[in-house]
Amino acid sequence: MSNARRLIRQTLTIARRDFVATVFTPIFLLFLFAPLIMGSFGAIGGAGAAAVADGASDKTRIVAIVPDRLARPIAEVDTRLRGVFRQEEAPPALMTLTPSADPAAQARAAFESKAYDASAVLYGPLDRPTILYGLRGARTADYLTLLAQGTLAAEALDGGLPRVQATKTSVTRTTGSQGGQNRSAFLAVFGIFFLTLFLSGQVVGTMAEERSNKVIEILAAAVPLESVFLGKLVGMFGVALLFVGFWGTVVGQALSYLPPAAAAAFGDLSPAVGAPTFALLFAAYFAMAYLLLGSVFLGVGAQASTMREIQMLSLPITVLQVGMFALSSAAAGRPGSWLATVAEVFPLSSPFAMAGHAANSPDLWPHALALAWQALWVAIFVTLGARFFRRGVLQSGSARPFWKRARA
Repeated sequence: MSNARRLIRQTLTIARRDFVATVFTPIFLLFLFAPLIMGSFGAIGGAGAAAVADGASDKTRIVAIVPDRLARPIAEVDTRLRGVFRQEEAPPALMTLTPSADPAAQARAAFESKAYDASAVLYGPLDRPTILYGLRGARTADYLTLLAQGTLAAEALDGGLPRVQATKTSVTRTTGSQGGQNRSAFLAVFGIFFLTLFLSGQVVGTMAEERSNKVIEILAAAVPLESVFLGKLVGMFGVALLFVGFWGTVVGQALSYLPPAAAAAFGDLSPAVGAPTFALLFAAYFAMAYLLLGSVFLGVGAQASTMREIQMLSLPITVLQVGMFALSSAAAGRPGSWLATVAEVFPLSSPFAMAGHAANSPDLWPHALALAWQALWVAIFVTLGARFFRRGVLQSGSARPFWKRARA
């Protein structure tokens, strides 16, 4: 028992040392506010793209070449049909033109106009219209067909289409919808992926710096390498928790000021295990995902001795993370399938997939098994990383990584 206490104390000492050395530096402030900087650039780019898109959409039109007597009925039908569309899904504005001697040529000439961008053009009798449409105008062509049908119906009734006074009652579901569970599963997988992608990569460089200044040799002489590796992993996880806590508080406060209409968009997120339990499981699986990936990255990064080698390792590390995200996202959309089972059992994708499993299934016992399974693999990865480092670097006295020594 005394040996176990000593190992825990040594591990926590290393963790506290790395946590303090990382947090109490000016570089950490830059890291902490990196999402704000990235978000600012994204907002600027998005605003520019939106301005270009809005400018283009303002000029886009659907054109109906119809006799003057039909101009008003078709415009009224258009107004009523648009009421069922959301603003971002509504078709382009309708323009009516009086037929010329050659309506077919007039329709083709509409696509060459400098005053507007024609998406689709209708001409001919409404019961047998001809509709021309551009590269992305298939849906607007269908909409013009609906306009022709509605206008013919209004003419047949001689007074326009009848108005219906419907009684609309909102109904609240007592159970979560399947769509809400699937969205919750994807958001859980994406949330863990984004956090680990942003945070776990910093573990790679923690060993190379101390290898270059020989600090790791002093630590290895004083405490077991397993304690050094686990302590560094726990210390960097503490940094990640500080980062998540800071931005979680900021985002939580921002969401509290959302208008009811915007807040309602989150109302359909209905994880099968319930929101409080889902939040706890999400935190647990984020911790396991960070520790699993971090232990792998720490072991790989321990083999690198220069920043150049660390940069070379960044690409395969990122590819690995994206691969785990792709596998878990596919599993979240197919709960209970063989693909979901593979993703839930494979150690590096298990936290992602099990977070999605919590959204799709109310059973809790699989999570206890999954967390124990993932903790076992954290111990395996830490042990293997320490052994590779001890045998490949400390005993040989070589600063070269294992892949270079293998070729020698």
